[in-house]
Amino acid sequence: MVLAVLDPRAGRGRREDGERGAAVVDFALIGGLLTVVFIAIIQLTLVLHVRNTLIDAAASGARYGTLADRSPQDAVGRAEDLIRGSLADSYGSDISVGESTVGGVRTLEVVVRAPLPVIGLIGPAGIMEVRGHAALPS
Repeated sequence: MVLAVLDPRAGRGRREDGERGAAVVDFALIGGLLTVVFIAIIQLTLVLHVRNTLIDAAASGARYGTLADRSPQDAVGRAEDLIRGSLADSYGSDISVGESTVGGVRTLEVVVRAPLPVIGLIGPAGIMEVRGHAALPS
């Protein structure tokens, strides 16, 4: 009995045994959660990058197609070149062009349909559609 009182570890032995290995479990749970959050943020960033690139390419193609010596088919080619230069080739495969009216002004409209990037640049069946407009000369 005297030894138990003098030993500084005597009263703590049973309480610490119940918490042994808890740090490893906490690390695994928090590490897994932080990994999922990090991957979700990276994925959102990738989707926004692809969307902004497609919008810029569609708008640039529309402006290019409205130049005096260009045709609407030149707008498609320009948008396709810009998309294929910055993203995968599959993102520039479905581009259409037409005329529309925006705010009472005739515009050339370039529509780009591309897969929604969910796992890296590999997209599922979901489609993202963006449009670019430029005023036609009167």
